[in-house]
Amino acid sequence: MTRSTLTRDEVLDAAASLVKQHGPAALTMRKLAAELGTAVTSIYWHVGNREQLLDALVERTVQEMGAIRPAGKGPAERILSVARILRRELRARPHLIAMVHERGLTERMFLPAQQALVHEVHVAGLRGARAADMVRAIQFQIVGFLLVERNRERSPAQSPAESDLWDPATAPHDPALARALARPADPERLFLLSVRSLVAALPAPPPAAPGAGR
Repeated sequence: MTRSTLTRDEVLDAAASLVKQHGPAALTMRKLAAELGTAVTSIYWHVGNREQLLDALVERTVQEMGAIRPAGKGPAERILSVARILRRELRARPHLIAMVHERGLTERMFLPAQQALVHEVHVAGLRGARAADMVRAIQFQIVGFLLVERNRERSPAQSPAESDLWDPATAPHDPALARALARPADPERLFLLSVRSLVAALPAPPPAAPGAGR
């Protein structure tokens, strides 16, 4: 049965879902119409042709990535929150992010997150080139970590595996290290550790003025 009503947002939601699950190659107007229970002509009426639909998905992805808002009590906590949200959102939509990149809109997509980081490093007391370096270091760490993480997830099974290569005999001077390296990596913990290490370089907050908070 064909649907009698349909909105543009519903079309974009369904299209984004198909791309997230199967990649942009799986997105055809006929398949999208079947998912929505409507006619192909209705899809064209709401979003235009397939290229216009892809452009609309890219634009919406850019807008969604711009909705990141920091949370926490101080600059260090808020920077960490931006990093965690950005990693999570990038991981959630790899195919859509790739489409953004292919259309040359990556820098625009990252601008709101950069601006949030700039605000926090300013609050922490950094200015000028030092502030810019901190913002870029954090951004590069997030994106670089994500690329390594995805590469590990997609790589073929390793033989020998890391767990086979590390045992107490491999590092007799530090058997605890060998045991730790033999265990599976915890990406979330390592990610937080790496960003916290960068944030540790922020200046200490200035002391509160006498009588402040009274």
